[in-house]
Amino acid sequence: MINEYRKIKNLFLRQSYLDAWEDYERSIRKDSFIKWDYIVLTASNEEQAEGYRKQIAYRLENSLLPDKIHYMVISDPQGKRVGSGGATFNVLKNIAQQHKGEESPFKGKRVLVIHSGGDSKRIPQYSVCGKLFSPVPHELPNGRGATLFDEFMISMSSVPSRIKEGMVVLSGDVLLLFNALQIDVQASDAVAISMKASATIGQNHGVFLNNGQDLVQRFLHKQSVEQLEHVGAVNSHGDVDLDTGAIIFGHDIIEALYSLISTDGIVDLEKFNEFVNEEARISFYGDFLYPLAQDATREQYLQEEAEGTINVELQSCRRKIWDKLHPFALKLVCLSPAEFIHFGTTKELHHLVTEDLENYEFLDWKKQVMSVSYDKAQYTAYNSYVGRNVHVGTNSYIEHSFVLGNTLIGDRSIISNLRLENKKIPPEIVLHGVPLKNGKKVVRIYGIMDNPKENLGDNGKYLGIELKQFVSISGCERRDIWKTKDESIWEAELYPVCKNWLDALDMALVLYGIVHNTASDSDIKKWKTAERISLKDSFQQANIGDIQDWEHELENRISTSKFIKLLEQGEYYKKALQTFGKKSIGDEICRILENDAEQMSSDVRMRIYYTIAQYVKENNRCLMERSYDYWENKCFKVIQDDIFNNAVEKLSKGQDNKIYRDKVEVNLPLRVNWGGGWTDTPPFCNENGGVVLNAAIKVNGIYPVKVKIERINELCVKFECSDSGAKGKAESVDEIIDCNNPYDAFALHKAALIACGIVPMNTSLRLYDILNEIGGGIYLSTEVVGIPKGSGLGTSSILAAACVQALFMFLGKNLHYDIVYQLVLSMEQIMSTGGGWQDQVGGLVPGIKFITTEPGIDQQIHVEQVDMKPKVKEELQKRFALIYTGQRRLARNLLRDVVGNYIGAKPEAVDALKQMGPLAALMKFELERGNIDQFAHLLSKHWELSKQLDSGSTNTCIDQIFLACQDLIEGQFIAGAGGGGFLQVILKRGVTREMLDERLNKIFQDSGVKVWDAEFVY
Repeated sequence: MINEYRKIKNLFLRQSYLDAWEDYERSIRKDSFIKWDYIVLTASNEEQAEGYRKQIAYRLENSLLPDKIHYMVISDPQGKRVGSGGATFNVLKNIAQQHKGEESPFKGKRVLVIHSGGDSKRIPQYSVCGKLFSPVPHELPNGRGATLFDEFMISMSSVPSRIKEGMVVLSGDVLLLFNALQIDVQASDAVAISMKASATIGQNHGVFLNNGQDLVQRFLHKQSVEQLEHVGAVNSHGDVDLDTGAIIFGHDIIEALYSLISTDGIVDLEKFNEFVNEEARISFYGDFLYPLAQDATREQYLQEEAEGTINVELQSCRRKIWDKLHPFALKLVCLSPAEFIHFGTTKELHHLVTEDLENYEFLDWKKQVMSVSYDKAQYTAYNSYVGRNVHVGTNSYIEHSFVLGNTLIGDRSIISNLRLENKKIPPEIVLHGVPLKNGKKVVRIYGIMDNPKENLGDNGKYLGIELKQFVSISGCERRDIWKTKDESIWEAELYPVCKNWLDALDMALVLYGIVHNTASDSDIKKWKTAERISLKDSFQQANIGDIQDWEHELENRISTSKFIKLLEQGEYYKKALQTFGKKSIGDEICRILENDAEQMSSDVRMRIYYTIAQYVKENNRCLMERSYDYWENKCFKVIQDDIFNNAVEKLSKGQDNKIYRDKVEVNLPLRVNWGGGWTDTPPFCNENGGVVLNAAIKVNGIYPVKVKIERINELCVKFECSDSGAKGKAESVDEIIDCNNPYDAFALHKAALIACGIVPMNTSLRLYDILNEIGGGIYLSTEVVGIPKGSGLGTSSILAAACVQALFMFLGKNLHYDIVYQLVLSMEQIMSTGGGWQDQVGGLVPGIKFITTEPGIDQQIHVEQVDMKPKVKEELQKRFALIYTGQRRLARNLLRDVVGNYIGAKPEAVDALKQMGPLAALMKFELERGNIDQFAHLLSKHWELSKQLDSGSTNTCIDQIFLACQDLIEGQFIAGAGGGGFLQVILKRGVTREMLDERLNKIFQDSGVKVWDAEFVY
């Protein structure tokens, strides 16, 4: 029954939290949402206050807090401890000063006050930045790691709609889990928020005694179970009304309190100073609430335990407070089911984030939050990086830290704000790094069971031994360790101030060694003579800005590590970007990513650059003052460099080049692609291997690709593009090396000279000397006869193959197709056009080919002729038709789009590519067994995959052409990448090309859409 109750309670609280989260998001998005007018944090000193302000500013900048609220952070005056009551008077003063001239500065205002100005003596690692901003082992729905403050903002987002006006006061170290719908405080002077808890829990906390009419009759602080039962505080279920520290003051009681520090509605500094000082040190919970209890008496109140000491100043203030507050009543509102989590001591914290964590799984609390961790042992990490070779002991906790190398961390230890590398850390200790304002560093070490409030006289313990014993072991006098009368761990000057983190860490471990008799005499001497500082002084001298910068840097580095890990795993880039939450990529994260990319393998590096490029494009912004084009080019240059560098190793160095023939002519066919197109394109083929089915064709009865090379007497290189009429001349090596401009009419000519080793990439020779050595100048002419640009028939790569073939013949070198394939692939990279290997294979090798490669940067191309019977070849020839669309498309932009979709792991693109290879194999199978109809159906299926890969492969014109002849064709596909150029169809049995052409001419007339003559080359 208990487990069932717990299950129901957890479900209720989980849904309540989700409801609060929705309200939190509404408060950020919607101006009309009811919100707090003021959110006020109190701090112990101005340094801590400034740290709080930076935390709030960071959240406002990143749209993590509603911006229509007045946020105030108020420190105790002059850094003197004035008590939580004194801090509350200070809040009233500051709000009143914001509304000078108004009849009532608090009328109609909803104010949230979080008292968070303590020293956190019992959790020293949170004393510096305040317990309020300590981590909670919870990754928020927006992808950020939570702090207590964030959880407060979420849970309290629903409360303003439940109160008309007033002040809600919370304790900064207690997290409440509740449903705001249960808060009903209308027409109440003051309200104490309680929750039900067992009497055994209540005996360690404050308990309210209900007078039977939902008013607080008495306050019972840390009373035994027997005493609680005796006074009637325990109900029939064995539960009490637990004091959660949440109090709501109505407008009248706020005005009553304000009247104590004001005259005629204006702050009176003399009155204010009477109530706000370190002598009186008024307590909010002791001094403001006690007079509101039904059974309270003035006499008892004056002697009630104080936050500081009971003195004349305090009693004078109490008399005036009593007179103002005792007429009011304190209503008791019990929230149930509800729960509170107290971040009180190091021991409690450690238990909460390790052994007790599973009890909060219903809130999605978990052991690894915003962290990268390779050791899956039972420990908790928050905003930390734990390296592959690190071993962390069971039930340890790491926050805001880098742990690298072969570091070994003992069981049940806490590591905070540190960078550890190759260190051995003892069990059951806390190590906490603190940067000081003077630039020096301190690493504080103490036991997780230590209570820094304990002192020498009360046999207080430090790192497992009594302080008296430590003084003896260390060989120190008391005055060497304590400079004040307070001989507590908090005041003990134990921690050496060092110039750097490494020395500070080593000295902390020396201190541990002193306690456990493992430190050498020289180390003990070094510790004794060092400048040392206490927990208290290191808290007061801490550089909070440096700590917050470190935490944000870690947060960014952890996010980038998780992001890169997702890219390594093949995750879609948009999903990987969610790692950064709402803030996404800024210049700081971009800088980290760029630096990390340089250390990554090529496949990861290009994916990092691609994602940055897409983010810049989709958000219409620059990163590090660099545009989309910069990051996109950086991505594709990774691919180009890898393939080119691999090809360069195979290039001829040119030492033995001699002109062998005075004149060479090469004529090649074009190709049509059927199956597996795009799988031949880097980086897909390098990572997965490629599978392609294509065929060589003549168009209009000729071989359209023509290259001519001649020896000339002038020692230069002359270029010509006969189809366009362009002519050019190069007289220097630099002119030829400059060939990566895709708009250069002679980029292909130049790249061929480089790829074939005639003009080496890196040479000190003049072009004149190179040509003189090989025996003459060169005239290189190219032509594609009768084929429009952007045809989709592989003209560019086949032209490149023809150039390489012609140059090899020109130099009298043996021609092996494998070499030509590689050289053309390298030419694509030299020209920055990208591209794969299927086009050159399709044009160089006659017939219908099944072409495959294995994964790897060095693509070894295997070509297999499809074995078809003569009658099948004849049928295929009759039923195959090539249709020109009247449009052309440049392949370079399309290639980047499609390859980019693969690099970015767009799910539909990856899926299409993975299906294309097997589909090509099925096409081969159907051709070999003579089933042209099934081949045609597979062709159409491939067309659907191509559209899935890139929607731009089709357009209205292409769709209409296919639609116009649908009753005449059995299968349809595009030539090349699509978007224009040629289309290919397999005709139905009995349908002729003439019939198809007549249909198209009737519909499209003189638009250029027509059937072209195409013949397979075997």
